[in-house]
Amino acid sequence: MPFRVIKVLIIDDSALVRNILQAGLDADPGIEVVGTAADPYSARDKIVELAPDVLTLDVEMPRMDGVEFLRKLMPQYPLPVVMVSSLTEKGKKITLEAMEAGAVDFVSKPKADIANGLEMMMNQLRTKIKVASTANVSHWKNRQVTFNSGRVMEYSALAESTDKVIAIGASTGGTEALRAVITQFPRATPGIVIVQHMPAGFTRMFSERLNSLAQMQVKEAEDGDKVMTGRVLIAPGGQHMEVFRSGGEYRVRVAPGELCCGHCPSVEVMMQSVAKSVGSNAVGVMLTGMGRDGATGMKAMRDAGAYCMAQDEASSVVFGMPKEAYECGGAHRLVPLDKIAANVLNVLSGAMSNG
Repeated sequence: MPFRVIKVLIIDDSALVRNILQAGLDADPGIEVVGTAADPYSARDKIVELAPDVLTLDVEMPRMDGVEFLRKLMPQYPLPVVMVSSLTEKGKKITLEAMEAGAVDFVSKPKADIANGLEMMMNQLRTKIKVASTANVSHWKNRQVTFNSGRVMEYSALAESTDKVIAIGASTGGTEALRAVITQFPRATPGIVIVQHMPAGFTRMFSERLNSLAQMQVKEAEDGDKVMTGRVLIAPGGQHMEVFRSGGEYRVRVAPGELCCGHCPSVEVMMQSVAKSVGSNAVGVMLTGMGRDGATGMKAMRDAGAYCMAQDEASSVVFGMPKEAYECGGAHRLVPLDKIAANVLNVLSGAMSNG
């Protein structure tokens, strides 16, 4: 198989940042910066002319910010985009809006210790560009797929499943996939625990954003939080989340820890704890993402009697984590994103067995 160089177009209003990003990306033999643009207007012409594989896009720019640009670009010319985000509250908000508008992933600009922080950011950016180059963003063409229809399902049998726990893992492309799934659950849905790979600070804002859209209460998890009907707990960036049994209820343990499968929080850590503490009362879901974080944890859940499913390839932005979970025997079946909520509710109401 021939070695493929990923062609990248950098869009940033700062000439200094454009130069830094270009030098950092060109240092990788697998990446070629084919051009730079100071604003989205000149970027449009260069996208057509240079046919890049991936764009890097500054979040905050004058004249037209990154989100507005994505909203115009993605329905006409869907391309994998990695946002370059600031760590300000405004920057975090725009970054999450950019993910909703079609961006695949983001990196944060260093705030302190610029020298070391810059090196770390460039390492992340190179890795995320390589992941983004494999991403499936075709569903953005002409906005043919609308995941969030606003329709919330109602299942009368849910009242009898209060001792259940739904465990969901996600990475690249997961913020939009989670929005599509969580907004379809009724208030009476059993407690949900989620690990979405995301840095500290962003998980709180993402939780708040999802809370404003969902029927269920969504919050960033805190140590000791109860897993309960109508509540969604999202692991905070930089901390692992484990589920444990306390008397007749389930709670979460949230604490910093070593990287597991390259991540903290890690889906693996969460799902292993669910397998151990919840067993056959759990339902597992693996959404879009690169790598294999959580694959063996989901297998442990299934072995403990849980019903598990993974997002199918056609609807995944990156079919890495779902594929690994399915191929190692962790997931009973692959399910399109727009059918996952209904499948979970069917399992909970007894319409689907753990066979």
